Amino acid sequence: MSELTLTVMRLGFLAVLWLFVIVAVQVIRSDLFGTRVTQRGSRREAGRQQQQAARQQPAAPPQQRNQQRGQQGGGRRGRNAPTKLVVTEGTLTGTTVALQGQTITLGRAHDSTIVLDDDYASSRHARIYPDRDGQWIVEDLGSTNGTYLDRSRLTTPTPIQPGSPIRIGKTVIELRK
Repeated sequence: MSELTLTVMRLGFLAVLWLFVIVAVQVIRSDLFGTRVTQRGSRREAGRQQQQAARQQPAAPPQQRNQQRGQQGGGRRGRNAPTKLVVTEGTLTGTTVALQGQTITLGRAHDSTIVLDDDYASSRHARIYPDRDGQWIVEDLGSTNGTYLDRSRLTTPTPIQPGSPIRIGKTVIELRK
């Protein structure tokens, strides 16, 4: 082998070695410092947006309103239906999310409804969503460390009773009225 070939191979090996070192340092840095938690809009802004959305919806005829009330809260389930999701343990203790029939995503990803700054949470960890009967369901999204409902690890989408703790790492969440 010529001297030039050996020098090129040595430089190539050195470049690959430094690339490996840089990637390893980045992985260690992300493990130590985690993801950056960004603040979402203030509660006042959220309240204003909800009020504007309510104003923009046309009023339903009285007969249709009565049907909607019968579907939403006329029965036993409607009165006992949870209205909010509350973080009871973890770094976000005290955080409340109003349940308005939308899917709530939990995880470290910035686009999650509740962004968890927890070393044991995956980027897309779990989701909570309503079914057709108004019952809320929790589903683990293939997380590494699992999602627990009343100390039981979830393997399938499971209905949630109000007050039952949902544990994701060090974070505990409950549905409340």
